Amino acid sequence: MVLTLPLFMWLGYKEFQQQTKQPEAVLVLGGSTKKLEREKFTAEFVRKHPNLPIWISGGSPPRYTRKVFVKAGVDPKRLHLDYEAVDTVTNFTSLVDDLKAHGINRVYLITSDFHMRRASVIGEIVLGSRGIDFQPISVPSESPPEPVEKSIRDGARALVWVATGYTGADGVKKVGKSRMESRK
Repeated sequence: MVLTLPLFMWLGYKEFQQQTKQPEAVLVLGGSTKKLEREKFTAEFVRKHPNLPIWISGGSPPRYTRKVFVKAGVDPKRLHLDYEAVDTVTNFTSLVDDLKAHGINRVYLITSDFHMRRASVIGEIVLGSRGIDFQPISVPSESPPEPVEKSIRDGARALVWVATGYTGADGVKKVGKSRMESRK
């Protein structure tokens, strides 16, 4: 019983944070299909949040991404596009220090519904390691949820990254600045 008290206190604190602390940015995990579902969903979502910067990790080529946002009436100057990531773990590790450097402590995390469990596990570890919290926003799809094994595997990779700086992904630098495309 004594061991469960800290867990319940932590869960209560997380719930309290979600109710009181507003996100300061939108973080979108790229990887949707050629129909650009995540980008289109986000473009509509951010119209209701006109002052938030939009960080997109991976995803569609820049000109297609910008076109979606412009068509939705969203200023492309709000976009921060990063193409360093090669998978879900590196979606987070390639941007977390940039987010922190911009003073961002809470984000809306947008990805497909079938991908949200794994993204949340990784986000808790990687974003959490820098004191960044998130509120998940799922893009509806008709795909079944990913196998739980992917969440376990990538959660372990995220823990290794926190401890060593190594992501386990081929072709990704251990440390270094991400390649960003911003329109400031």
